[in-house]
Amino acid sequence: MSQNQPYDFPEDFYDFAFMPKFEENIDYLKQMAEPEDWDYKHTPSAQNHPILRNYIRYTYRRIAEEKKISITADEEYACWNTGLITPSQEPIFILFERNKLQNQKPYWHFWKFCRKGEWELNRFPSIPEMTHYFEDPSVLVYDPRKELRVNAEHIIADNIDRFPTALKSMNPYGLQNLVKGAIDSAVERAKRNYKTAIPQYYQGNIQLLLPISLLDPAKADLALVVERFSDFYRGSTCLTLDMAYNNARQLARPDRDWLAP
Repeated sequence: MSQNQPYDFPEDFYDFAFMPKFEENIDYLKQMAEPEDWDYKHTPSAQNHPILRNYIRYTYRRIAEEKKISITADEEYACWNTGLITPSQEPIFILFERNKLQNQKPYWHFWKFCRKGEWELNRFPSIPEMTHYFEDPSVLVYDPRKELRVNAEHIIADNIDRFPTALKSMNPYGLQNLVKGAIDSAVERAKRNYKTAIPQYYQGNIQLLLPISLLDPAKADLALVVERFSDFYRGSTCLTLDMAYNNARQLARPDRDWLAP
């Protein structure tokens, strides 16, 4: 690393830092942070708290883009803001030290998670802000005045493995009609309650998630991904509820009724 050039950070967390006890550290962070459910509800996972693991990895990716990483003058320590808080509402930071292990490529080695008030942060000339995902707050709200364009046939064909088991063998024409009806109901729901549409961050853009209820009107089975254009919305794909929650959590903790973990 050089003091004379702006820092360029790798895109992937694992290329940025070496964290040999990832599972243990994620468990510790879960206990340190405000209580939250970080596990999938419908998808088997061999990892502990997969939503929290992904949160850290993809928060880092955005942090690297914005270069919101503080580094000491001697380049011995680095830190960034996780965006998480403790039960007492104190921001949590992730700290790194220069990697002194031989044959380990990343420059940084994970040190610890710490609260904003802990003395370790006094090493840094400035404390970095949490990452930022949007400039226009209106992208977070579904505008019912805009047309929603959806190719139901395409969405079904590309994502049939994500549908409820009871519907996978259904007649394609009947399933298309069922999906179209569910999407119409979701739009009506969003018209009456703007909180129905939940934002997610994907490849530099804010998208919205709408509930698709296929078997029970009171329960979502899938989430429709809605992309915003200047004059209309486009339904691009559908996600399982675990996938949708995982993506939505990147921006904020969803407090909506249909996407609760």
